[in-house]
Amino acid sequence: MKNKILCIGSRLVETDKAGPEVYDRLCRKKIPAHTDLVEGGIAGLNLLCHLEQAGVVVFVDAVSGFTRPGQMIVLTGQQVQAACPKPVYDHSAGIAYLLAVLPRVCQGSLPEEIFLVGLEGRCDSTTLDRAADAALTMTRKNPVV
Repeated sequence: MKNKILCIGSRLVETDKAGPEVYDRLCRKKIPAHTDLVEGGIAGLNLLCHLEQAGVVVFVDAVSGFTRPGQMIVLTGQQVQAACPKPVYDHSAGIAYLLAVLPRVCQGSLPEEIFLVGLEGRCDSTTLDRAADAALTMTRKNPVV
């Protein structure tokens, strides 16, 4: 079991490129051997394979309506699902839908913990760096052995 940092979003859409921007910052840092860094892009349900038998999973993604523009927020998987209680089946379904589907299709063990590092609106370089550090910190606190 390895921890995972999954940076998701589209580099081509201004309001959805926070995840890839944090991915770029993480690529310049030392990633622990027990952690996989994944640029998830807009893979959607294709990300499920990264969640099976994972330790700590940290998503990094753009969010809307969770905090002030330019700010970062950290949510647990339960908080993400509670924020989106009704099923949505299009691109806006996002992580909440992925987490709702996971227990129904997972053939291995479920992740030990799931977090979302959410970035609201256009974020400056300092906030993107803080998001990268937060994602790394969450996996370092929970090394998989």
